Amino acid sequence: MTAAVGTLERSCLWSHPGLGLHAVLDATGSVRLGAPDQDWAGLVPLVEVTATGHGRLWSGERFIETAIGDRLTYRDHETVREGGGERTTIRLADPETGLVAEVVLETAPGAGFLRSRVRLVNEGSTPLRLESVSTLTVGGITDVGGGLDGLTLHWADNDWLAECRWRKAPFRDQVVPLSRPAHGHEGRGCFERSSQGSWSTGRHLPMGALTDFTGRAWLWQIESSAGWRFETGEREGAAYVALFGPDDAHHQWQHTLAPGEDFHTVPAVLVRGETGGLDAAFGELTDYRRLIRRDHPDHRALPVIYNDYMNTLMGDPTTDKLLPLVEAAGTAGAEVFVIDAGWYDDDAQGWWDAVGAWQPARGRFPGGIQEVLDAIRGHGMVPGLWLEPEVVGVRSPLAATLPPEAFFRRGGVRVTEHGRHHLDLRHPAARAHLDAVVDRLVGEWGVGYLKLDYNINIGSGTENGPESPGAGLLGHHRAHLDWMSALLDRHPGLVLENCGSGGLRMDYAQLAVTQLQSTSDQQDLLRYPPIAAAAATAVAPEQAAVWAYPQPDHTPDRIAFTLTGALLGRIHLSGFLDGMNDEQFELVRSAIRVYKDIRPEIAGARPFWPLGLPDWEDGWIAHGLRGRDATLVAVWRRERAGAPESRTLTLTHLRGVEARPEVLQPTTAGVTVEWDAAEGKLTVGLPRADTAVLLRLAATA
Repeated sequence: MTAAVGTLERSCLWSHPGLGLHAVLDATGSVRLGAPDQDWAGLVPLVEVTATGHGRLWSGERFIETAIGDRLTYRDHETVREGGGERTTIRLADPETGLVAEVVLETAPGAGFLRSRVRLVNEGSTPLRLESVSTLTVGGITDVGGGLDGLTLHWADNDWLAECRWRKAPFRDQVVPLSRPAHGHEGRGCFERSSQGSWSTGRHLPMGALTDFTGRAWLWQIESSAGWRFETGEREGAAYVALFGPDDAHHQWQHTLAPGEDFHTVPAVLVRGETGGLDAAFGELTDYRRLIRRDHPDHRALPVIYNDYMNTLMGDPTTDKLLPLVEAAGTAGAEVFVIDAGWYDDDAQGWWDAVGAWQPARGRFPGGIQEVLDAIRGHGMVPGLWLEPEVVGVRSPLAATLPPEAFFRRGGVRVTEHGRHHLDLRHPAARAHLDAVVDRLVGEWGVGYLKLDYNINIGSGTENGPESPGAGLLGHHRAHLDWMSALLDRHPGLVLENCGSGGLRMDYAQLAVTQLQSTSDQQDLLRYPPIAAAAATAVAPEQAAVWAYPQPDHTPDRIAFTLTGALLGRIHLSGFLDGMNDEQFELVRSAIRVYKDIRPEIAGARPFWPLGLPDWEDGWIAHGLRGRDATLVAVWRRERAGAPESRTLTLTHLRGVEARPEVLQPTTAGVTVEWDAAEGKLTVGLPRADTAVLLRLAATA
């Protein structure tokens, strides 16, 4: 396709009608990606690069309008179709530096996503010191009327105990109109979000979105555990989005590209939808996440997991404490039993700053830890253990026996954070140590589940020789992903849970390899619902581990409340089940039976939010899964001033469908339900505050 616009002829190199995106080449050789009907000036160069000596053409906070990006010109492109997918590679070259950019765009016919990666190659004669590289840039985004006033911006704050808190604001509240004709330039600022240090989601999720009032949506995700940033702003009356991995300004990342060397950016994905708003876009993103992750039987089996930590043993396991919990968990229906932190603790000064060897504590297990592992297997469950592989306590013998180069260092000094050193898994000694640990736990002890935790933010990274800290962090995390993949190659049945003090490293670099994600360390069951309901924005439902910790001193409503919140994800059961009376224990068993009945529907279902994404203090919260044969909806009512006893939920996809609402869990909350098929509205009544219900709706014959 070619088009003459003014005096310049432009041609389309790549297009995806379903996404409404085209990669367009103009007569100067510049390539830009965006909507086909947008003005060329509103688009952004396909790749933006800053390097020392080659900055931006318009100085400010934006990482677009770079000198190299402006100079990059088309060399060639090719499209390969295989396995139902499509991969287009567009090659660009900078005549001044000899830098070549290979942009790889991946999608599939009929799919609603575009995944991008960039490979930079130095074909010049001198080294080039990179300071930022875009993975994906898209321009020409407007509301349905062709302006920006109808756009809404969405982003997610994230914190320990307060994960997945989505925010929204009119685009014009964040990117104000500046009267460009009066100044002859765009503004210098933008709306941006970025990570800080080694907790990739310690401040925000690596995601954002733009929507308009007609239901159109642009949703993006950056797949990095080692630094990421996105920005959106205005360019010639349209919005643009630029997605990055680590950079110099935010992550102390620089990468010297010598002649002949190459560098690969982290991947990123854009989801585009014409209708359905954020719910439809998150559905497309969920499908995409299932497509890119490593295949594993856990994604289909969804076993029930009991973990002894949360509100229970809290890092103090012993044989005497564990054996009654093992029996109770097995009787309740758990299929995996995880011994969490503390199983290695045999130190009078505590275990936090002494970890690293990962040997069982003799004082905790007089008959050996195998006695407990055998008991777990004897009750029909797979044994699991907690592990924090990337750290070594400052008092651990390994801190002295492993070579200095095996640890994170800055300025030649070993980094210490909260009583721990940090391993650099690029070093063979660090990797050999962890391989030996896991092969012992899995190969010799028969452990089938590892909860891999990560409880420190080590900062900007590590300097290995002349490298920058951010480059060291990226190198380590790529080695970390490779190490986990190799574990699963050697032990195909092993299940890996990704945990970073709950959800502080909740990104799809990790989740494309690991099978589960801990969603939070939140111990207050009344604070968990907004996290549990929004978790599917960050994680595919069958990977989202949600705590359910019923206790003997809980009322039936409290027991049902904490159990119901986990039923649309992965149950992380905990609590002193062994101390419950028969009535309480049956409530637990009943919820587990419900979960086992519905879990075949979870693995292929798309999430939606009939009351919108939850706010932290909402009294009513709802989260649903739209499956092939039925719709599942979890509804919470929390004690809030003015909160009514009933709420009406809109289930747009069931409008006009005669359906029968069925109360799955619990059956004792006094819930009332009423379905209006013509309007697609479900009215749910919960007469008591701090109660919850799980409903199933299926079309009647």
